[in-house]
Amino acid sequence: MNFFEQQAVARRQSRWLLLLFTLAVAAIVVAVNGVVLLALGFLSFDAGTASVPFAELVRQKWPTFLTIAVISVSFILLASLFKMASLRAGGGQVARQLGGTMVDSSTQDRLKRRLYNVVEEISLASGVPVPEVYVLDQESGINAFAAGFTPSDAAVAVTRGALEKLDRNELQGVIAHEFSHILNGDMRINIRLMGTLFGILLLALIGRRILMHSHFVGRSRDKGGAVVILLAVGIMIVGYIGLFFGRWIKAAVSRQREYLADAASVQFTRDPDGISGALKKIAVYGNSSYLDADTEEVSHMLFGDGRRMRFFSTHPPLEQRISRVDPGFRPEDLTRLAVELNRERERAEKRAEKRRRATEKQDGADGGMFTAESILEDIGSPTWERMITAAAFAAAIPEVMARAVRSNEWAPEALFYTLLDSDETVRQRQMMIIAEGMGAESEGRVRKLLDSAGPATAEQRLPLVELAFPTLKQRPPEFIRKVLETVDQLIEADGRTEVFEYLLARSLTTHLWSSQNPGRVRIAGNATLESSASEAATLLAILAQHGNQDDATAHAAYAAGADVLESSGQAEMPRRSDWVSELDRALPVLDALKPSEKERLVRAMAAVVMHDGNMAPAELELLRVVCDLIHVPLPLLTESRRISPRS
Repeated sequence: MNFFEQQAVARRQSRWLLLLFTLAVAAIVVAVNGVVLLALGFLSFDAGTASVPFAELVRQKWPTFLTIAVISVSFILLASLFKMASLRAGGGQVARQLGGTMVDSSTQDRLKRRLYNVVEEISLASGVPVPEVYVLDQESGINAFAAGFTPSDAAVAVTRGALEKLDRNELQGVIAHEFSHILNGDMRINIRLMGTLFGILLLALIGRRILMHSHFVGRSRDKGGAVVILLAVGIMIVGYIGLFFGRWIKAAVSRQREYLADAASVQFTRDPDGISGALKKIAVYGNSSYLDADTEEVSHMLFGDGRRMRFFSTHPPLEQRISRVDPGFRPEDLTRLAVELNRERERAEKRAEKRRRATEKQDGADGGMFTAESILEDIGSPTWERMITAAAFAAAIPEVMARAVRSNEWAPEALFYTLLDSDETVRQRQMMIIAEGMGAESEGRVRKLLDSAGPATAEQRLPLVELAFPTLKQRPPEFIRKVLETVDQLIEADGRTEVFEYLLARSLTTHLWSSQNPGRVRIAGNATLESSASEAATLLAILAQHGNQDDATAHAAYAAGADVLESSGQAEMPRRSDWVSELDRALPVLDALKPSEKERLVRAMAAVVMHDGNMAPAELELLRVVCDLIHVPLPLLTESRRISPRS
């Protein structure tokens, strides 16, 4: 199942969630009315008079029951809306609610530095912005989660126990598991599930509170006191009905997705020892994924089961998860694993190093060919080769630049650095723009980066912006506005706007806006390419004209893409004189395509870029940034490579 099919499944699960939620609300309304009916029947009973028959009581009180139904539904919906509003701050809000502290991108703490490096590498390999990184310092269990509405506002959190008890391979396996949830739409479902179910679970929380204080109510011996006790018991019952449905819905949605995320982790890292090692340690340490914080609301988000109760567990049994990624595993082996953990870690590290060397050798032998199919397979499923590419890229960044992209003070200047022109005259004009817009100190920092690292290459620009993004989005909105205005001026400094510069600025603006407005961005719609043929033709034409110097080659490139789309009505390449406004109009329309249609569009774009058998680094990065703007995460690809004739 590829990225686009996973997106379609996630959307179907969202509709399934809405249906289950409706059924749960209906059951709770019936239960609340049942409690009220019992209370009214109890009050109507008097030893000196005949009690009111049940049917007569229902007939007399039906307006009351209707009112209670409206109140119950309103209570649940308002509580859910309140929770959803509180989650608008994005995935970081969930991490902070559980006691998480954000990891600074420039941290020198050994364990946190290792964690941040792993997150950066997987972000580059998967083609999504680097998420915020949190550590739950008070939690000694081994656990992690990803939360957020979109990759732009995502956060990844791990417990202190995971940092201290997992080696790098195991931590990489866990983080790759969480990135699968980001890429496949699970994260969006999970945070919606958290908000949607809050109204249902709130009744259970109220019921628990009443249970804790029920001894105060029990002191009253009259009928009124008995009714209060009856209502208290009734609310507890209703609350636990809500808890039942909440756990049922979470279990129904979550369990199969955990298996898929485990499998994706193995695919990402090409090392089953990583994810299986983490799961084995949880089992060996006695289900050490449990958290001290109240995890009822977030249990479905966690890497391991965070609750001690097994009722409607949101996760499959540990032994089954381990067996899926390590077929040779036997449950009785866990007793020996407790003794062998240290030796196993050493063996895993040696195997990983051997695989790394073998993969690098294979890359050199096969010439690093790309095909349209290989690129599509990489979307949402970064391979071990992509992980190596990302790690190599991160390691090759000059130290001064590596510090800059992760520094609160220097991240804006790192962004400006990527936009500096190769022409000295234009570059001096850009320096003046930076000094006027951001101050002389900012200009001085950009000059230092240029002197230390030299001009940014085509393949460096987008990854450096991706690395700087998590730091940039922490700045105040007014500062971000100044940065974006400066970016626009830097692009226009040479009197012309290149397609890549335009798309890079638009991508940055989109991600920064999304990070400040979580939940307001749709990552797919229901549009088809037939209804968006003009916009698709515009995009393919601009890609063809950008990558080819002469008209004949551009027409051939466009025809290759149009042939993939089978768009007979757009067989001739349209002429786009005002391509900026045309792209401004086309990109939102194409972003609203349903997942299967986006797959066709990406295939067509790849055909345009690859039609001549060569793909330069600039073309690779152009393809990446276009995919980014339609919420298709294309991983960091390697340097200029030959294109397979099969593509």
